Amino acid sequence: MAEVTAADFEEELELGGLDDDLKKLDEIENILDLEEAEYPRFTLAKNKARFLRMLTWYKNKEEWLDVAPISGVSKLFKQQSKELEGIRANKLDYEMELETGTLTPSQRSYRKDELKMCKVQEKMAVHLIAKMQVKIKSGRR
Repeated sequence: MAEVTAADFEEELELGGLDDDLKKLDEIENILDLEEAEYPRFTLAKNKARFLRMLTWYKNKEEWLDVAPISGVSKLFKQQSKELEGIRANKLDYEMELETGTLTPSQRSYRKDELKMCKVQEKMAVHLIAKMQVKIKSGRR
């Protein structure tokens, strides 16, 4: 049986794509409540910009929920539920690619960034969907 070295362990962590930021994302309840200093770090500037646009969109939708008609909430609920399926499929693809260990360092970095983006978007979508479910249930009583 081969001896496992610290270098092997570090390489395994990199290949698995689980850096500190990804682990922290799992512990965050609501990304919309984060302070700017706590935002996830992205390697690519385009993903940082995407994150900020997404954050704004989800915050606006949460505010809209307070005054939205049930029909509009139901429509958004269906759209978000369908979109969540796609987000989860993409997330799974990135996780599997990172686990293969056949990526170059730049490919691995890109996939980690995209995986992080998927996790962030999934968390925000799940949070919004949960709020919409409450709104729909309370509106139908």
